[in-house]
Amino acid sequence: MARISVLVVDDSVVIRRLVSNVLEADPEITVVGTAASGRIALDKLLRVAPDCVTMDVEMPGLDGIATVRELRRTHPRLPVVMFSTLTERSASATLDALAAGANDYVCKPANVGSVPEAMASVRDQLIPKIKALCPLPRAHRAPAPVRPAVPATGPRAAVPSGRLEVLAIGCSTGGPDALATLLPQLPGGLAVPVVITQHMPPIFTRLFAQRLDGRCALRVKEAEEGDPVVPGSVLIAPGGRHLEVRRRGAGVVVHLTDAPPENYCRPAVDVMLRSVAATYGAGVLTVVLTGMGSDGARGAEVVRRLGGEVVVQDEATSVVWGMPGSVVAGGHAHRVLPLPRIALDILSGVSRGRQAPLAAGVGT
Repeated sequence: MARISVLVVDDSVVIRRLVSNVLEADPEITVVGTAASGRIALDKLLRVAPDCVTMDVEMPGLDGIATVRELRRTHPRLPVVMFSTLTERSASATLDALAAGANDYVCKPANVGSVPEAMASVRDQLIPKIKALCPLPRAHRAPAPVRPAVPATGPRAAVPSGRLEVLAIGCSTGGPDALATLLPQLPGGLAVPVVITQHMPPIFTRLFAQRLDGRCALRVKEAEEGDPVVPGSVLIAPGGRHLEVRRRGAGVVVHLTDAPPENYCRPAVDVMLRSVAATYGAGVLTVVLTGMGSDGARGAEVVRRLGGEVVVQDEATSVVWGMPGSVVAGGHAHRVLPLPRIALDILSGVSRGRQAPLAAGVGT
C-alpha cells in the first residue's frame, strides 16, 4: 500500500522521537528520515525524497524560516508543515515561515501531563494536515460521493441582484497567503465591512491582523467584543473564539462567544456565516478560500438560502481544496474562481446599486 513519506526536522531529540512515533503509528504514513537542523534537512532532501516535511520554527544555525526559503529554491511544491509554540516570538516566526513558503503549521503540545497526551495532541493536529496536503492516490482512498458540479462562471443574472452590505471570508490551510494576496487589492474606501474567520490559535490572529493592516488600504484588526462592523474595516475572528455579528441600534457590532467548537474549530466559519446571514439576509457576499475540512459548507448553505451570494476559490489556486470543494459539492457556490480574479469579482458585486468605481489594477 502506498504511504506518505515524511522528513521530521527538529533540534530536540525528544520532539523528533515523539513526532516520528506518532506518524509511524498511522498505516498511511512513514517517516523516511529525521534531521536535527535545517542544514541537515536540506542535505537529506535529495536522498530521502519525502512527500512532506515537518519543520521546527526555532532551531540554532539555519532556523525554520531560512530553511524554508532555501528549500523552496529546489522544491517549490514540497508540502512543509511548521512546528510552532504558542508564544508571541514563535507565532511571529511561524507567520514569517508561511510568508516564505511553508504550507501550514501546528502547535507543539503545551501544559500536557503525560507523553500519551502529548502524542494525542500531535496526532490530532498533524496527521490530518499531512493527509490533506499529500492526498494518497485514489486507488488507496474510499470513493468520494458524487455531487452535482457548479460551473466556474455564470451570468450575473444567475446570482442575487440586490445591494451587498457585508463581505464574509472563511479560510484555513493556505489562507494566510491567500488573504495577503486578496485584501491588499481592495480599496480603503470599500463600501462594505469585511469579517474574516481564519483557523488560527490565540496570539497568531492578533499578529496576523497587524501584518495585514500594514499591507492593506483597509483597516485590519483582530476583532474585539462590541467592535462596530463598518465599511472600510476588516475584523478577524480571534483565535479560540467564535465571531458573530448582531444589530445594536442602527448599527451592527461584533459578538464573540466561547461556544463549543464546530467542525473541530473555534473560531468556525459556519458560526460566522450563520450570524451574518441572520443579520444581513440577502446582503451577504461570502468568499470561501483555500482550507482543509468542510467548515463553511453549512454556513454557505444558509447564506444562499437567505438570498446571499457565495464565491469560492478554485482547486488549481488552492493549497487544499477541502473547504471550497465542500461548498461546491453541496451545490452552494454561485461561482468558482481562481484567486487572482476574486478581488475584481468582490468589487463588481459591491458596486451593484452604488456609484463606486473599481480600483485600478485589481484583478487581471
